[in-house]
Amino acid sequence: MIAKKNISNIFVIFLFLHLVIWTLVPALSNINLPLDTIEALAWGSNLDWGFNKHPPLSAFVVEIFYQIFGNQDWAYYFLSQIFVIIAFIVVYKFSEEIFNNKNLALFSVLLLEGIYFYNFTTPEFNVNVAQLPFWALTVYYTWRCVKYDKAIDYVFLGLFAGLGILSKYLFIYLIIGIKLVFFYFLKKGFKFSHFLIAGPITLLIILPHLIWLTENNYITITYGLLRAGGLGNFIDHLVYPLIFLAKQIGLLIPFLLMSFLLIKKIKPKINLKDKKLVFLLLTTIAPIFFMLLTSMIMGAKIRTMWMTPFYLFSGVLLIYVFKKNIVINKLKKFFLLFTFLFLLYPAAYLSISFLNDSKRTDYPGQEIARLVQNKWDNNFINEIKIVVGDEWYAGNLSYHLNSRPAWTNELKNKTSQINSSEGVIYTGNPEILKKICPGVYGTIKPVGYCMIGQK
Repeated sequence: MIAKKNISNIFVIFLFLHLVIWTLVPALSNINLPLDTIEALAWGSNLDWGFNKHPPLSAFVVEIFYQIFGNQDWAYYFLSQIFVIIAFIVVYKFSEEIFNNKNLALFSVLLLEGIYFYNFTTPEFNVNVAQLPFWALTVYYTWRCVKYDKAIDYVFLGLFAGLGILSKYLFIYLIIGIKLVFFYFLKKGFKFSHFLIAGPITLLIILPHLIWLTENNYITITYGLLRAGGLGNFIDHLVYPLIFLAKQIGLLIPFLLMSFLLIKKIKPKINLKDKKLVFLLLTTIAPIFFMLLTSMIMGAKIRTMWMTPFYLFSGVLLIYVFKKNIVINKLKKFFLLFTFLFLLYPAAYLSISFLNDSKRTDYPGQEIARLVQNKWDNNFINEIKIVVGDEWYAGNLSYHLNSRPAWTNELKNKTSQINSSEGVIYTGNPEILKKICPGVYGTIKPVGYCMIGQK
């Protein structure tokens, strides 16, 4: 048993070390920001209420950071860890209310270090990481609504649910679980006097994006369906769900090993009349089940990283199920394994970074931007205002160039139609650009670029 006065210290130290390690390790080992982060930064340079792949929240967040820190790579690794840390804090707070036991609350969070979604993959700030605090806060305020039925909790529930949907559409799977929570407790006779507050707030928050969707032919939904590869042949309806299950079991192995070190004997206590247990099942297991069901019905390939927020409360659930068999007076083996994994993941990240030199994070984005800027300065007198092309090549230029040009992937028919006063760089197929470029042509392996500016 850990003394209460020490638990807070351990938790704070854990959060601090996690934040520092997962900010410094990628910052020191990567030459360039990862693909998804560059993508979000590209969107952030030309903000809208949606983009070709995802809703807009990740773009808004990174653009705030860009306005503060500019093109300092460490800031975006730091941003990602802030999102992770907030989620950890909320899980801890929720666990305290569930268990009324700080020891069990602490272990509910420490167990998450056994899931690589919350360490190894977090340096890449993307829509998956962007969901984490809102997923945690939505679950937490759903619990508060059930427990206290206060109007302010419904307001926060609506707010965080809306922000979660603006992070990524898969947040809907949590919303389904939460609807089941309210349905269950209503059937048990609970009176939710402020029940109708949350929904309109969520709708109000996502309304600008919904309008954008209708005006842009639901492009993000189309992208998601194509990405999943849904509605394939019959075999896909069997194979993809099995692959999904195998991957989920595989990634949970370290988490389960840590868990078993806390459990005296594997004898779960399942009582479906236990309201806390039902709440945990509907907010943790139900979203995963519905994701599996989606794969079965649509024959869709569920990509592993899509599951990033789904396991945030898995530690709470496991400890709750085995709470009568938890042994916390002999913690040496648990902390040894925890420490091993805590150090293993950053060590593995460093090893991959240094041994594999063909990663996106080895792309010399800063150097290429410098060369492009020099060539621009030798030919034109105005600033670069726009870069055109895909999110990676054009997005890197947008991020690294000091003028912070707005990224767009729209070619506007022909380069010759662009006003030279705007200061435009096109990136893309070198053979095509060479033929149509009315300005200064050059190449950045493997793409070409066309510069249009004022002489």
